[in-house]
Amino acid sequence: MTTPCATHIQTEHLTVQYGKQRVLHDITLQIPDRQITAIIGPSGCGKTTLLKSFNRLIELQEGVKVSGSVFVDGENIYDPKVEVTRLRKKMGLLLQRPQVLPMSIFDNVAYGPRIHGCRDRRQLADIVEKYLRMASLWDEVRDRLHEAAARLSIGQQQRLCLARALAIEPEIILCDEPTSALDPASTQRIEQIFMELKKEYTIVIVTHILRQARRLADHVLFLYLGELVEYGQAQYIFENPQQQRTRDYIMGVIS
Repeated sequence: MTTPCATHIQTEHLTVQYGKQRVLHDITLQIPDRQITAIIGPSGCGKTTLLKSFNRLIELQEGVKVSGSVFVDGENIYDPKVEVTRLRKKMGLLLQRPQVLPMSIFDNVAYGPRIHGCRDRRQLADIVEKYLRMASLWDEVRDRLHEAAARLSIGQQQRLCLARALAIEPEIILCDEPTSALDPASTQRIEQIFMELKKEYTIVIVTHILRQARRLADHVLFLYLGELVEYGQAQYIFENPQQQRTRDYIMGVIS
């Protein structure tokens, strides 16, 4: 018997439209604390839109309209009184392709702490080492911290982006197909890091790779054409789905 987990993110009747096109339809769900939740579904079903609704990045897109509620730590993040900068500090973000900043490896990781007021060089050095170690990158770059981050391999750049995200001390890590541009060895390293990080962080990952969702996820959300078809513990979703559309997707009948 599994122990119930606290809810970290919750949506109630979340609907998102781009102009007249409705992308998410009346989504109500709960995402548990300190677990890996995978959002799965065919291309164009609203996976990335749902992910970006959790940190309000969705608002940066022109013509978007959001209705319903999203709660993080019990706070409705779409309340007009919510400070968006404070909200986003709770959430690290990892994208499909690594987005390193045009600066050194050291300065990439130190960027967030500096923005939030840390100026002490020794303290920054400790922060950089800590999060490069957590991203399993320290041993590879410790002697080249002041080289341009762009010189790293794609896999190393993605781990650097993860270290940069962790350095702002978030509670939640949002990942939008974070291994889609990586080779199998780099993918495996990122997945191993996620398995360690979930001890301290809530991780939400969009993935189109069902094998990856099976390997990583404690909890699964299945979206289809903007609707939440089914969600729950990964084992039950993959082994005993309750909805025909879920069964069809897992069996490859729909894609």
